[in-house]
Amino acid sequence: MTAPAQKPGLHPRNKNASGYDFAALTAVAPGLVKYVITTKAGTPSIDFANPGAVKAFNRALLALHYGVRGWEIPAGYLCPPIPGRADYIHHLADLLATCNKKVIPTGPNVRVLDVGVGANCVYPLIGHAEYGWRFLGVDIDQAALDNAQMILGKNPEAAAAIELRHQPVWENIFVGLLRSGENFELSMCNPPFHNSPDDVIAVSQRKWNKLGKPGAQKSAAQPRLNFGGGGTELWCNGGERAFVKNMIEQSAGIPKRVMWFTSLVSQADNLVHIEDALKKAKVVDSRIIPMAQGQKQSRFVAWTFTGNGDREKWRKARWADAVPAQPSAEPTPFNP
Repeated sequence: MTAPAQKPGLHPRNKNASGYDFAALTAVAPGLVKYVITTKAGTPSIDFANPGAVKAFNRALLALHYGVRGWEIPAGYLCPPIPGRADYIHHLADLLATCNKKVIPTGPNVRVLDVGVGANCVYPLIGHAEYGWRFLGVDIDQAALDNAQMILGKNPEAAAAIELRHQPVWENIFVGLLRSGENFELSMCNPPFHNSPDDVIAVSQRKWNKLGKPGAQKSAAQPRLNFGGGGTELWCNGGERAFVKNMIEQSAGIPKRVMWFTSLVSQADNLVHIEDALKKAKVVDSRIIPMAQGQKQSRFVAWTFTGNGDREKWRKARWADAVPAQPSAEPTPFNP
């Protein structure tokens, strides 16, 4: 089976930048076979409106490209699109390269804080497989952390580089989280997008209608989303805007513990409010890095309280032995 044409917008180092090799995917994950369909163009694909197909597809992608075994998530938890998650990781690597003479620092001296690691644990799994980075994954949902730990138990090499930690206070992101002497090159986050459960249901209804599927019922315990997700994964008071603004405010309390703080921003309209929050926090530098997957446009915001001199000291102390992973690409300046 041949792969489709290159997917527009994916990072050039993305394992799926040239499409999907379904023969290889079904070879490592035979459970995917029953979900493979043939498109009108005659190419293999899956029904991305089918949650079972999406989960099987993710399991195959993680096994083939990142060596992840036994990946599983409980019903109702977010089943993220793997290529898009990998793109965030690759762009973060490029961001670090701007502080390291255009060389991507690799290996265990690079430590990343994943805020909201979730039950799927995909960012640490991909980041460690691609660059050998170490991760601390944090979540307020203990059940999600328990599932992530189950995945790590089946992948001992990754488990040695990935730590999980519970954040028990809903309002806290960085407050009370870090231990003495802990420092991170990066923090990353895919914040809850919606403002309320009703917002989740409304968006689910619109997506389902576009797909020509039966509507998501408001009375249903779980909205019918092809990538799933529920509770703290999908919504918080004030939605994405409030969450990222809170993150920026709390980051000012630990300004030198993380070189680059970052967060995905799904809605472009939120950027002006985020820029205001960055000015109030008196960050030294901030950037917006655009991303795209197919027709979907996204981006992440990055900010730092460390100047060039501090970043150079950090580089010499921790990245002196770094070797190039692959050529990096310069992120664009913050200019919403």
